[in-house]
Amino acid sequence: MKKTGCAVLYLVAVVLLLGELHVNEAVTCNASELNPCATAIASGLPPSAACCSKLWEQQPCLCGYLKDPALKQYVNSPNARKVVSSCGVPTPSC
Repeated sequence: MKKTGCAVLYLVAVVLLLGELHVNEAVTCNASELNPCATAIASGLPPSAACCSKLWEQQPCLCGYLKDPALKQYVNSPNARKVVSSCGVPTPSC
């Protein structure tokens, strides 16, 4: 029992450490990374898995995209909000 408790504690520590490493990964904000979402945003069709994956990767960048006058109209469009919601990405509060 004692060994099991230590193993569980070790596993929890590893998971927490890996989670910490993932949080500290730098995200390169590049709006062109969202190209897989272009069709869904333009047409209102459901997003692809690739689109959702990229949205999750670029999630920390969404506020910056909303503040960019060249991108705001696309990121803030009704279809873009629908895509974000369909992918389960939390709507940013900027």
